[in-house]
Amino acid sequence: MTTPADAISLLELGFAAAGTLAGGFFIVLLLKYILESVTGQATTLHSMIAQLENRVKTMNNDVIRIDTLISGVVGIKPDLQRIARADGKNDARKD
Repeated sequence: MTTPADAISLLELGFAAAGTLAGGFFIVLLLKYILESVTGQATTLHSMIAQLENRVKTMNNDVIRIDTLISGVVGIKPDLQRIARADGKNDARKD
């Protein structure tokens, strides 16, 4: 037979185990919340970078167009190599 002291020690162990499990559960919830937040921020940054890349391509095309128009007005032959490099998908800048 178990004595009342043994029963009390088992209850104390049960409370400690339950508290540990509850603490672990809240840590998992906290980590899940933090990771979802970071994932959302990374997605936002990805879309911002894509928009900036689009703006750079547009500005590059505008600069090439203006350069070609000015070259035509001044009477200088446009730099066809530069125009050809700008049409490619690789970055044509040398910086």
